[in-house]
Amino acid sequence: MRNELERVRNIGILAHVDAGKTTTTERILFATGATYKQGEVHDGTTVTDFDAQERDRGITIFAAAVSVDWAGHRINLIDTPGHVDFADEVERSLRVLDGAVAVFDGVAGVEPQSESVWRQADRYGVPRIAFVNKLDRAGADFDAAVASIRDRLHVTPLVVQEPIGAEAAFAGMTDLTEVSARSAALVEQVAELHSGALEEYVETGTLSRETLRRALRELTLAGTAVVVLGGSAYKDKGIEELLDAVVAYLPSPLDMPPVADGRPADPDAPLAALVFKVHSAATGRLTYLRVYSGTLRKGTAVYEPNADETERVSRILHVQADRHTDVDRAVAGDIVAVVGLKHARTGETLCDPGHRLVLEPPSTATPVVSVAVEAKSRADAGRLAVALARLVEEDPSLVVTSDAETGQTVLSGMGELHLEVAVEKMRQSGNGLQIAVGRPQVAYRETLVRGVSGLLYRLVHQRGGAGLFAHVQIDVSPVDGEELVFESTVVGGHVSKEYVRAVEDGCRDALASGPVGGYPVTGVKVTLTDGRMHEKDSSDLAFRLAGREALQQAFQESEMVLLEPVVEATVTVPDDMVGGVLGDLAARRGRVTGSTTRGGTVVVTAVVPLAELFGYATRLRSRTQGRGTFTTRPAGYAQAPSGILA
Repeated sequence: MRNELERVRNIGILAHVDAGKTTTTERILFATGATYKQGEVHDGTTVTDFDAQERDRGITIFAAAVSVDWAGHRINLIDTPGHVDFADEVERSLRVLDGAVAVFDGVAGVEPQSESVWRQADRYGVPRIAFVNKLDRAGADFDAAVASIRDRLHVTPLVVQEPIGAEAAFAGMTDLTEVSARSAALVEQVAELHSGALEEYVETGTLSRETLRRALRELTLAGTAVVVLGGSAYKDKGIEELLDAVVAYLPSPLDMPPVADGRPADPDAPLAALVFKVHSAATGRLTYLRVYSGTLRKGTAVYEPNADETERVSRILHVQADRHTDVDRAVAGDIVAVVGLKHARTGETLCDPGHRLVLEPPSTATPVVSVAVEAKSRADAGRLAVALARLVEEDPSLVVTSDAETGQTVLSGMGELHLEVAVEKMRQSGNGLQIAVGRPQVAYRETLVRGVSGLLYRLVHQRGGAGLFAHVQIDVSPVDGEELVFESTVVGGHVSKEYVRAVEDGCRDALASGPVGGYPVTGVKVTLTDGRMHEKDSSDLAFRLAGREALQQAFQESEMVLLEPVVEATVTVPDDMVGGVLGDLAARRGRVTGSTTRGGTVVVTAVVPLAELFGYATRLRSRTQGRGTFTTRPAGYAQAPSGILA
C-alpha cells in the first residue's frame, strides 16, 4: 500500500483567467487516454467546464476533479477557476491538494490573478511547478515570462526546458535535465541551492541526471525554488513533458506532513477526511472529500465533530468531472464524492467515531458586493428560500441576510460576476423560478481616524434578584490591518480575567454597526485600562454589555470615516484607444499606477473603487469596439469621499 501511495499525485491547475488552464487539463486527459477527443473551450466541449454557464461564458466557474494514469502513477487533478470572483473555489481546492501546476500566459507572463492564486498556494504550503503556455502566440517570450515569475512572485525559477523556435515557428521544448553543455546554467543554479548537489558539483564539475532530478524534486517540495517548463497546450506541445514533471517533482501523499493528531497517510490508521465541496446533482447530494488517513468504506458511519453528528456513507463515487462511478472504498490519498451525508458542510471533518479530531477548514473571504433578491410572485417565495439555502450550502463565500429596515433578502458575494452566476444558477435549477434582482451594492466599512482616551462607562441595573454591575474604562485608537486589537492593562484585580474576556466579546459585538452609516467597523484598538466589579451583581453578561456600550459611545465621540472596497484593475486596450480609456478610468475615480506596451496594445493598471466598476465590461467593449478587456483583484479598502452615501 505504501508503494501505491508513492504513485499518487493530488494536484491542481492554477492560473489567471484565459491563461489556458482548462485547455491544459483537456490535453492532459487526451494524452493519458482518459478521453478520445480533445475538448475545446471555444466549442463548449471541455470535460471539466461542463456546467451550462461555464460553456456559455467560456470560463471556469466551479472546480472540477478528474483522474488520469501516467507512467504508472495515478494523478488526481482539480481544474480551478481563474476569475477573481471565484477565488474561494480555488481556496477550498488548495486546502486538500498536495501540489499544483501554475499556468502562465507566454505573452503576458505573470498577471494579477496569477499573483493572487500563487499567494493562496503559499498560505497552504503547496509545492508548485510552472508551465509557461501559449508559446506559439505572436508576442510570446519565454525568457520574459520566466523573468516575471522571478520578479513578481519573488521565487527562484529553475528552467528545465528551452524553447525550439518562437511564436508561429514554435516547435516544442528541449529537455535541459539531460545534462549537457546547454544545461550548465541549470546545473550551477541547483548546485548553489542544494547542499548534496553542491558536493557532487565540486567533486566532478557537473551533476549526474539522477542527482539533478533528485535535487529538483527536493527543492520543489521544500518550496526553495520552482521548476519551469513551457509549451502550447492548444497545439498539444509540452503536455507529456509536463506530466513527466508532475510525477518527477510534485509530492505524493507520503511526502506531506501528518494531519492533525499526527495521523499519517496510512490506510490502516483511523479515518480522517475533509469536505471541500458540496453539490446537488441528479444522483443526490454529493459531498466531495479528501481522505488523509484511514479507509472509508461504503456503509461506514462517520463522525462530524463540528456538527456533532454521526452519519452513514451510502455510496462512494470516483469522480470524472460530471461523471461518477461507484467504488467500494476510498483510502488515504484519495479524492472522492460520497452520498448519504445530510449535515456535512464545506470545511467539515469526517473521522472515525472512536478516534475524533478536527482538521483546519479552508478560510472564507468576506463578501464585498450585495444585491437584493425577491421572488416575483408570492407563490415562489418558499422556493426562493430553498434555492438560496442550497446555494449557500454549495458556496460558503455567498451569504444570505435579511435587511432589518426594508425586509429585503440580500445576497452577498465576491463580485458582480459571482452574484450573476449565483442568481442564474437559481433560475436554471428552480424549474421556472422567477427572481427579481436589485442593483449591486458594495460592502462599506467604517473606521477610526482619531480615537478617545479614558472613556468611562458605568452599567448599574437593579432588578429582582441579582442586578447588573460593570464599570469599564477604555482607550480607543486606530490600528492597521486588523478588525480589532484588544488588550488589558488593568492592575490590582479591579476586573477579573474572566470579565476581561467578556469586555472583549462586548467590543466585538459593537463592531457590527458604526455611527457613519450603520456599516461594520474595522481597524480598532481597544485598551481596557480600569474598571470595577460588584461582589453579587457583576457577571459575564454585565461586562459584555458594558464593553459593547462603552465602545459604541467611544465611536460617537471619535472621528470616524467611511471605507469603500477598491480593486486593482488591469485594462488591456489597443494603443490608439488608450486615451479615452484613461479618461473613463479617471471619471470613475481611478488612480493609474502603471502602463506597459505589449505589441499593438497597452496594459493599464489602476486602483479603482469597486462601486465604480459595475457595468464597466459593457462600457469598455463599447468604447474599444469590443477589443478591450479587463480583470480585477481585491486591493483592500480606502477612505471614501464625503457625501458618497447621500
